[in-house]
Amino acid sequence: MNKRILALTLTAIFGAAVNAAPAPVADVSSGSTESRLTTLERLFNTRTAQQHRVQEQLDLLQNEVNELRGSIEKHNYQLERILERQRELYLEIDKRIAAVMTQNGSGPTDEFNQTNQVSQPNPQTSLNEDQAYDKAVNLILKDKLYDDAIPEFQSFLQNFPNSSYASNAHYWLGQLLFNKQDWAAAANQFETLMNQFPDSSKRADAMLKLGICEQERSNIARAEQLWKKVLAEYPTSSARKLAEIKLNAVK
Repeated sequence: MNKRILALTLTAIFGAAVNAAPAPVADVSSGSTESRLTTLERLFNTRTAQQHRVQEQLDLLQNEVNELRGSIEKHNYQLERILERQRELYLEIDKRIAAVMTQNGSGPTDEFNQTNQVSQPNPQTSLNEDQAYDKAVNLILKDKLYDDAIPEFQSFLQNFPNSSYASNAHYWLGQLLFNKQDWAAAANQFETLMNQFPDSSKRADAMLKLGICEQERSNIARAEQLWKKVLAEYPTSSARKLAEIKLNAVK
């Protein structure tokens, strides 16, 4: 009697499991109670093992999804930091440029004369790529040591020429040299960015400032060529408006 009840119970459980997923087909309608019970137990165990394997796969996939989600959140955070840092750097450099342009007619100040010689790079091989770039940027944003930032950016470009920050480093180095009215050195950085990083978001601005450098070096034809290039290649950029102003001023 107990064996019959157990057989009926296993039959009910097995029937519920069959509705969840396909299982091996077996004939349990014939044979002795013992054989039917053994068959049902075997099928039930097979079904349970299949469910365990499916659950393990689902757990594994869930873990992978969680890891990917965490990685995406980390990268988004790092990107936000980079963008915020660049915005701050833009504001700080623009202030310096505005100060230089107001003095443009009277020539370099004593500060510029004293610091006109660019320091040679001092390689920081102990720093990794992010640390070296952060160090150079922080000299501008936090410490306001603009002249000290120049050799740091030079060192960064020397040690990490293929860095994803390379185009930015060329731009900021060009800006710092531009502020010092070192037109030749600044032009070299802007020229490098323009030619080697065609997809850089700073290319239009670098091209505009390269034109200013050429103008200051009395290369007016070259300056006009660069500003016209800004108009043609970046018709919707903010650099375009400044390029138009510069072109109208030299006519």
